[in-house]
Amino acid sequence: MRQLRDIDPNLLANLKKHLDEELYAYAEEKLEQFWQFCMTDVDRRAVHTDREGQPRLIKYDRFGNDISEVWVNEGYQQTAKQTYETGIVGYLHKPIPELGRKGNYIYSYAQGYILSQVEPGFYCPVTLTMATAYLLEHFADEDLKKKYLPHVISTGEVELYEGATFLTERQGGSDVGANAVRAVPCGDHYKLYGEKYFASNAGRCGVATVLARIDGSEPGTKGLSLFLVPWRNEDGTLNGIQIRRLKDKLGVRAVPSAEVVFEGAKAYVIGDPKKGFYYMMEALNLSRVCNAVASIGIMKRALEEAKQYAANRTAFGHTLTSYPMVRETLANLTARQEVQTSACFELISFFDRVMTAPQEATEVEKAWNRLLIALLKMRTAEEAIAFAHEAIEMHGGNGYIEDFVTPRLLRDAQVLTVWEGTANILGLEVLRLMRKYRIHETFTAKMNEAIAALSTNVQPLAEPVKIGLTELIQALKQISGQPDGVQTYHAKKIANRLCDIYLSVVALERAEENERNHLIARLFLQHIWDHRLLDGDMLSVRYFERIINASQLPVQ
Repeated sequence: MRQLRDIDPNLLANLKKHLDEELYAYAEEKLEQFWQFCMTDVDRRAVHTDREGQPRLIKYDRFGNDISEVWVNEGYQQTAKQTYETGIVGYLHKPIPELGRKGNYIYSYAQGYILSQVEPGFYCPVTLTMATAYLLEHFADEDLKKKYLPHVISTGEVELYEGATFLTERQGGSDVGANAVRAVPCGDHYKLYGEKYFASNAGRCGVATVLARIDGSEPGTKGLSLFLVPWRNEDGTLNGIQIRRLKDKLGVRAVPSAEVVFEGAKAYVIGDPKKGFYYMMEALNLSRVCNAVASIGIMKRALEEAKQYAANRTAFGHTLTSYPMVRETLANLTARQEVQTSACFELISFFDRVMTAPQEATEVEKAWNRLLIALLKMRTAEEAIAFAHEAIEMHGGNGYIEDFVTPRLLRDAQVLTVWEGTANILGLEVLRLMRKYRIHETFTAKMNEAIAALSTNVQPLAEPVKIGLTELIQALKQISGQPDGVQTYHAKKIANRLCDIYLSVVALERAEENERNHLIARLFLQHIWDHRLLDGDMLSVRYFERIINASQLPVQ
């Protein structure tokens, strides 16, 4: 079997850039093992889970009692056990035994990127457990943290409590301020009453973090508090919780998503009761990064499936890779996947610093973090769908058949544009950051600085980016002071232009590294900015082998 460094030297190059020498050496070894595990055992289990082994609700026991248990198949259980024991969540919060130090989000998200290539449905529960652990460590009081955090970050030494974050209610959806689940004071805890309408990892989680409104609190998001809710009581009975039904989803079928009803569930407030929405938004930022990581993972798997099929499929006496249009598609996808992967890990490196020590980050740094998260979550989710589509088309009729992985990639990718905020919601997030922090001014300054620092060899490639940046600045001036309806109408368009420029600058900076990355940058910039009918250069055809065979280059 091929090795990770042959398949994805770009991942390792990004890790080497952002990890210190000791952690990189550890990560390289462990990620090779994890990649082999995912591409064999997890991949086989994922096929079964998606088709015959989907989670099922066992609503009643033989005596008619409501037990609301969620059954998952044995392979899924093994995947969960083995994945959590790698420390994908735990080593963000406790030392790696071999190193005597904590890991970080860069290493954890590299694991998530690999996992998402075979089972993005299971990466959702991992994400929710990461978010739960973050909320407990940073905002819970010491007693709550001491009792529950060791279980949430378990790598096998104590019983694992997977996590969940329950926000969505039927009447609200993205309008979280309309949430109505009640929290009634009851001594040293609260009791929750009401319904969460899209609760992922229900029945599998040991604890859930839940937004609810304490009786008498003000309306809107300011009146929401965050609670930790154990799924079961200490005697093993349900903690005033019922599952009405599991959602029958298009994809990511591995994760049980449910309608959950609280009927006096015992709950413990996390942190300041007046900051519940703020806490959950911090967790949402973490989940949005996970979403982007899952997206670039699906992009990578779709690309690899397309490359392998095209290299081996013969049509009209030649392999598919002999044909110029196929070469253009594969080279174009390669450039887009590598640049967006590099952009994501650039973000993750910054995210790791801001999220690990938020008290040390400035307000502008936090706003910059939120901006990049919004931009990359939005773009990579859309690209995951596009890549899955291209992989299906490369396979022809076979790509539409469930014997191949391509249909599942498309079904799983589709949810990534919806989870953790649609493009419209993310566009509004960007608009808020512009209004409150003038983040567009920070953005243009950073981009101009980065472009100015490029070498003379790369500078000519930056011309269309400079033009795009000038157009952006002019557009921002035009809509400044316009009515709210005008600004919100353009919010998504502005966000997309910001993302085009940011990704282009990442591509340009990569172009400094070696000749192949210079080619990748040219292809990527052509994809974003050049919309001419005729392509006189035909780079993807002329340099196809060099672009596709990244493994020929050493990890820098």
